[in-house]
Amino acid sequence: MHATQPLPFNLIAAAHASMVEHGFKPDFPEGTDTELAKILAVKAPPAASVSFGPMFRDMRTLLWSSIDNDTSKDLDQIEWAERLQDGRIRVLVGIADVDSKVHKGSIIDAHARWETTSVYTGMKVFPMLPPELSEGVTSLNENEERAAIVIEFIVDESGEVSDGKVYRAIVRNRAQLAYNGVGAWLEGRGSAPAKVAGDALLATQLKLQSEAAQRLNGNRFQHGALDLETVETHPVLEGREVVNLARLEKNRATSLIEEFMVAANGVIARTLDAAKVPSLRRIVRTPKRWDRIVEVAAGLGTTLPAEPDSKALNAFLVEQKQKDPDHFPDLSLTVIKLMGPGEYVLVKPNESDPGHFGLAVQDYTHSTAPNRRFPDLVTQRILKALFTKDDQPYAEPDLNSIAQRCTQMEDAARKVEREMQKRIAAVVLHPRIGQNFRAVVTGVNEHGTFVRTLDPHVDGMLVRGAHGLDVGDRLTVKLINTDPQRGFIDFATV
Repeated sequence: MHATQPLPFNLIAAAHASMVEHGFKPDFPEGTDTELAKILAVKAPPAASVSFGPMFRDMRTLLWSSIDNDTSKDLDQIEWAERLQDGRIRVLVGIADVDSKVHKGSIIDAHARWETTSVYTGMKVFPMLPPELSEGVTSLNENEERAAIVIEFIVDESGEVSDGKVYRAIVRNRAQLAYNGVGAWLEGRGSAPAKVAGDALLATQLKLQSEAAQRLNGNRFQHGALDLETVETHPVLEGREVVNLARLEKNRATSLIEEFMVAANGVIARTLDAAKVPSLRRIVRTPKRWDRIVEVAAGLGTTLPAEPDSKALNAFLVEQKQKDPDHFPDLSLTVIKLMGPGEYVLVKPNESDPGHFGLAVQDYTHSTAPNRRFPDLVTQRILKALFTKDDQPYAEPDLNSIAQRCTQMEDAARKVEREMQKRIAAVVLHPRIGQNFRAVVTGVNEHGTFVRTLDPHVDGMLVRGAHGLDVGDRLTVKLINTDPQRGFIDFATV
């Protein structure tokens, strides 16, 4: 049987239903429109006539830029860097001042506190904040003046971070850029994006930022940060129809932003420690299932220490990536599951931070995406209270409750996103029933034998011809059925 027609399945309705099933409220509550209208009615006076006052630095003339996904509209951060005379690089990361529009205790804030995160389902974004804010007046949009929290730090040649500072500023994003174009250009795989090609100063600025990021990256790996690589895909749309899946590739631009955000979040965590205020931290504990990670490594010919050791684990991962790149994403996923999920916790003054095992950093919070994550908005309010010497906005029991809620809903968001990835893949492949694909066996257990096709990158079950196969075997499979509602994709050996 060969299917040739697209399967009529409403992925957006399925995403909405999945959100509700996992505890989200994907529709904004009554009263949001009235509150939103009041926020949008407050127009800032022309910049030339504004005295920002001593709390703000005027940093609009810097050549700020943002790098995000091609389709991103909720821009949380912008970056700028300069080389100092001694060879060190000063980095500034500007974060959208969302709290200036979304006030604690408002209807919009209460909804954000319930959701805790924006959810990206492939077909539709379910935003934590109304798009008029997260994609509008609280987004660091190109050529728009915005209030920002600026995080400053200096990177030396070894990648060590020093001289962390945090302050308020007025900024202007001069160039909204995307990962794919900037990454290909930085790696010499493609020409410069139009905005970069037409601005030599911007090109120089981005190369300097990339140099700083590579220093940071090298330093973290020396301290045991894990080189993990999971496979992510995104749907390719024609109009509102999903027609294919494209693999999301890491590149030097994604690394640039990742390294800057890790460093910036470290500065914030240390600032909160120095101020001796309670705060939220993002942690990944030392793996409780280290013994199983040791077993996995032993099965691949590597002996790891009996006690958790991130440096030894990363050396094993680097070696396996070189030896068997096709299966490295599966190994990465196994290690991630055995490490356990990240979580949010309350850290009290003078209390040690459990740290982030995977990133090899001890001081880590989430503060760089307040349009998309509620913990970041909470941290922003804590910081601003420090700036103004006001009472802290959250008591310790409240922060502890928020931390637990954020951990719970982040897990729920992962479930929604996984369900939708499977459903989208089932819709994409349905017209190709009867076709053959190159594949590799990724799992064999009591539930069945599982394979991953190589192009497109899709996981499914081998429902016929699985006898005698084991993980790592390469084969050709025929697609025999898809079920988008359940996210099932069934193959048979050829």
